[in-house]
Amino acid sequence: MRTAAETLAPTVGLSAACRALDVPRASVYRQRTPGAPSPRRPRRSPTHALAPPEQKQVLETLHEERFVDRAPAAVYATLLEEGRYLCSIRTMYRVLKAAGEVNERRPQLYHPHREPPQQMATSPNQAWTWDITRVPGPRKWTSFPLYVVLDLFSRYVVAWMVASRESAGLAKKLIRAACHKQDVEPGQLTLHQDRGAPMTAKTFSQFLVDLDILASYSRPRVSDDNPYSESHFKTVKYAPTYPGRFSKPEDARAYFRVFFPWYNTQHRHSGLGLMTPVDIHCGRAENLQIERQGVLDQAYARHPERFINGPPQAPKIPTEVWINHPNNIIECTTVLQ
Repeated sequence: MRTAAETLAPTVGLSAACRALDVPRASVYRQRTPGAPSPRRPRRSPTHALAPPEQKQVLETLHEERFVDRAPAAVYATLLEEGRYLCSIRTMYRVLKAAGEVNERRPQLYHPHREPPQQMATSPNQAWTWDITRVPGPRKWTSFPLYVVLDLFSRYVVAWMVASRESAGLAKKLIRAACHKQDVEPGQLTLHQDRGAPMTAKTFSQFLVDLDILASYSRPRVSDDNPYSESHFKTVKYAPTYPGRFSKPEDARAYFRVFFPWYNTQHRHSGLGLMTPVDIHCGRAENLQIERQGVLDQAYARHPERFINGPPQAPKIPTEVWINHPNNIIECTTVLQ
């Protein structure tokens, strides 16, 4: 194509020829005056390298009993203090590498690959996610556990509890009460959680089996497999009214009796099309969406010139919510030193 551009250039000009053939002009100019080849990097003179007997001496020194577990830098410093110089630290590494003795000597623990948990909800009460966070008490090192059960599709808080300890028994009572309140049928619900002690307790696992609730767990040592609960806890603790500390569990319960109704009925989620959790959970979102779009259509009819991107659209309401959507999973290998 560059040759064709050169042929066409005397007739229509180089710029027009390059545009017509989609050829960069810089490529044509480089073809006219090719640059000189880059000079090759000179190889190190053999006089600078250690002779084979000297390399053998370095290797034997590094193999001495007193140096066998020492780093080349430590060996180098020790030899200098003894009045000996064999070579540089870098050359010691080259000699070791040539002998196949440069590798990781510490034991490496490779975590086995675990498939990311994948949960999808297309309506309320299909999947819940729950977790426990600590709310600070009156003094340093004192705190109270806050249990929160969240509906995955609507972000609606279906149950919560402030307790004095973390316990599988308390978690069982909370989940049972939430299922009764939400009229959850056996086999309907999936419960997603991390691998904390109350979640992995044998009594709690058997409890889920008895209620015919499918259990889903985060991967070990993975911090973002329960993202909706973690995000919710940040919303809780960054709320303008959050006091920071509570003098006793009763004060925390009094605060959250006000906070969670506000959260369910007034807090608007960008991920829910700026709807509140109760709008999604109770099925009011579709009618509200129609009303919103009607207001936007009227605004566009009055002043279409103000909407340079065309008719405005109300924020979309999600039709499905995922934990670890298959298209967003990035495979990785975790190595623990």
